[in-house]
Amino acid sequence: MQLTPMLESFIMHFGEMGSRWGFNRTVGQIVALLVISEEPITANDIADALRISRGNVSMGLKELQAWRLVQLQHKPGERKEYFQACGSIWEMANRVFEERRKREMDPTLTLLRDILLDKPANGAEQHAQVKLQEIHDLLEGISKWSTELQRLGPDKLSTLMKLGSGVGKVLDLKDKLLAKPSNS
Repeated sequence: MQLTPMLESFIMHFGEMGSRWGFNRTVGQIVALLVISEEPITANDIADALRISRGNVSMGLKELQAWRLVQLQHKPGERKEYFQACGSIWEMANRVFEERRKREMDPTLTLLRDILLDKPANGAEQHAQVKLQEIHDLLEGISKWSTELQRLGPDKLSTLMKLGSGVGKVLDLKDKLLAKPSNS
């Protein structure tokens, strides 16, 4: 597969962004290539297109399969294994969010819950528990909110995003109205 400069630019950028999303650079490049490919492609074709080793491709594909972002496909009459991105961009983003929540937020919330169940031994631990409760509440709220956003589906989420700052303005107006003293 020969990449045009435009496609190569996207893939290289996606590789750099992948490290910020929980993947290494190579894995980010592999998923980017699979997302933009019209047809499923072999590991050898991936290695050639990205100019990386077949071993790197194999490890990257295994990681992407663990994240449920890539699926293996066989073509009738061929022994080669082909790979393609799993589902729509929306479905893939949801899988990444879900995996990141499981790998990062859930263990942190579990640790915080355990610590908060302990009786503080002194004033320093009591103060720390107050701060840890704030962290717990924030992470719990973010986790619940992100779960609700994932349930909306792409069309409703798109509508919500278009509302954007309008929601903030409504909430600001509500705060102003509630802050005004009544004239009774």
